[in-house]
Amino acid sequence: MSKNNRPRRAVRRAAKRPSSAAMTVAPAAARAAMDDHVFRLRAALAAVDTSDLAALAERLWQIGRAGGLVLIAGNGGSAANASHIAVDLGKAALGRPPRAGAPRIRAVALGDASSVMTAWANDDAYETAFAEQVATLAREGDAVLLLSVSGHSPNIVAAAHAAHEAGASVFALLGADGGAVRALADHAIVVPSDDYQVVEDAHLAINHMLTTYIRLALGVAAPRAGSGGTAAARPARPRGARRRR
Repeated sequence: MSKNNRPRRAVRRAAKRPSSAAMTVAPAAARAAMDDHVFRLRAALAAVDTSDLAALAERLWQIGRAGGLVLIAGNGGSAANASHIAVDLGKAALGRPPRAGAPRIRAVALGDASSVMTAWANDDAYETAFAEQVATLAREGDAVLLLSVSGHSPNIVAAAHAAHEAGASVFALLGADGGAVRALADHAIVVPSDDYQVVEDAHLAINHMLTTYIRLALGVAAPRAGSGGTAAARPARPRGARRRR
């Protein structure tokens, strides 16, 4: 065998499904950890009132159909979720192919403008990197959608203040108890968990629910239970779960 073929053979071997004995983490421990994540995610989502989500989706829809701009911001994994939300609101909500003449939501993830973001962070402060963009872009009738697990991120709090100063509505997807941003938001959805993995997963699922609402408002067919397999039973709402704003 030539030396050039050795790396390819090694890659093919690594890609094969390992036997239980060859796994770095014991299969039982791996399954337990993954099952625990699924359990906690389902419990967190079950604690979110879907009527509250529908109310937020309606507000986003009314702003979007009137031509308002939706600015979205978050840090780290929440920045990735912000980018995903911008794509879904602006593109996925239209269906495939896009419905001709349908209103389009203008959605922008502020973290995607890396040159603008780093310019403000470098020349001023990271705390103002979103707020300054909001001050430049947001106007009355627009919306600023903020994502944060803690609700205390300084640049997210600053963006909320800047949105109010611009006359824009402030919406938020948060975790834990909602933090400082909860009190600054006109409408907040709080996922009751302080595990950032669970909260970020839940925020992405909430995004897809918001997108589904807008698809319905546009008359676009929404995915149905069972269309991609057997729908799972709805998890029971934990005791004490209540509507959150």
